[in-house]
Formats: sequence, C-alpha cells, structure tokens
Amino acid sequence: MRYIIITKKTIIICGAVILAIALFFCIFKVNEEFVIANTKNKLLPIYSVQRNDKKIAISFDAAWGNEDTEQLISILKRFNAKATFFVVGEWVDKFPNSVKALADAGHDIENHSDTHPHMPKLSHTDMIKEINDCNNKIQNITKRRPQLFRPPYGDYDNNLIKAVSEQGMFCIQWDVDSLDWKNKTAFEIENKVVGKVNDGSVVLFHNAAKNTPEALPDILEKLTQKGYEFVTVSELIYLDNYYIDHTGRQHVNPITSLSSFN
Repeated sequence: MRYIIITKKTIIICGAVILAIALFFCIFKVNEEFVIANTKNKLLPIYSVQRNDKKIAISFDAAWGNEDTEQLISILKRFNAKATFFVVGEWVDKFPNSVKALADAGHDIENHSDTHPHMPKLSHTDMIKEINDCNNKIQNITKRRPQLFRPPYGDYDNNLIKAVSEQGMFCIQWDVDSLDWKNKTAFEIENKVVGKVNDGSVVLFHNAAKNTPEALPDILEKLTQKGYEFVTVSELIYLDNYYIDHTGRQHVNPITSLSSFN
C-alpha cells in the first residue's frame, strides 16, 4: 500500500495556487464588469456598418481649400461612385458654387460643424448652434437638410452624440483613414486604403489634400475590381432598428429583424 505524504511545504504551495486562481477569476470578473459598464455608459458614433453586400462609403471632409473639387467630381463620376462630403459652414460660405456642384453631381452634402471647433469643449447650447447653423447653410443651397454629422478632429463625447441625436441626425466617424491630410504620397494613400477596406467600411479623405486626386483613381479602380460598390453614408447605414457595438460598428437589431418575420 502506498501512502501520500503531505508536507507543510506542499500545503503552502497548493494554497498559493488556489489563492492565485481565485484572485485571477476575481480580477477577470471585475474587469469584465468594468468593461460592460463602460460600454453601456459610453455612447459611440457609427464607424462602420455590418454588411454582406460589398457596399462601402467614400467620404471627404471639406474644411480647407477648394482647388480640387471639380477634379474630385470628375474622378468619382468616372467610376460611378457616389460620395459623402462633410462640409464646414464656413466652407459653404466661401464656396457655395462648389456645394451646389457636388449636390448636382449626386453626392451627399452633410454637416461637419459651422466653424470646426472641438465640439466637446462647447456648451450644449453652442453644440446645437454649430450643428444647426451649418445645416441651415447647406439646406439653403441644396434644398435638403443634412442627416449626418461628423465631429471636427473626430472629437466627441456623450454630450455631443446626444446633441446630434436631438436634431434627428446620426454621428459618423470612419474605420479606414487615408491620412491624406498628412501629405502622404499617392502610393502611401493607396496602401492605407485598399488593404483595409471591408464590407460596410467608411473611408476618410479630405478635399484640398495634396495627393488625393492622384491616389483616388487607382483606389477606386482596385476596389471596383474587388467588387465593391460605392454608396453614400446615408445609404450605407441603417436608419432604424439597429445597435452599435463596442467598436462603433453598426448592426441590424437581431430581435427586431426576427420579429419582422412573425
């Protein structure tokens, strides 16, 4: 008959292991609850959309110059691509003919604030003013009130998203950044975009960025070859019955979708 001899050292080691395991699960549980709590409390804009139909959205922020607007319109037309231009109200003041030309070409003109401030630094009243002043300027030219808002600098907080929602609008970010505003070469811009696009992506460009007109044709051609269709952001997103996950990806609400079949 064999006997198992349990020494004091063995007891101490076993106790330490049990304590370590218990501590691990305790920390894991606390962290899990912390993440869940923060996910519930933190409001997110839409960065991308869960889709399975090869649709993506090309978007431009218009806050600077105007020298390449006609060229961008021509390139987009060549590839039958509809884009979304998030324009600053002050840009609309300077270039109303460009706003009209973009709208007449079938592109969406959406809101990028009136004066391009860091929105979370503003009071709620000033946030609403920034949004509505820009909306009014766009509507006066296009006869269509914007549905989407993109925060300047990508800077947002819960208060801003609530303010945007109060206007019946959607807060939009992006999941693919061309970084064209850093004066990247056309080759670098192309590499930043083509390899990162997925179904439901929102791609960020800027008007008046130095090398975007050179990069854009190759980007659109390669994405077309991959089977992607270019739609406006308002056509890409779900307008109701949706939820946004912790990454900012918008999904159809599965419960609502299921009930529609009953």
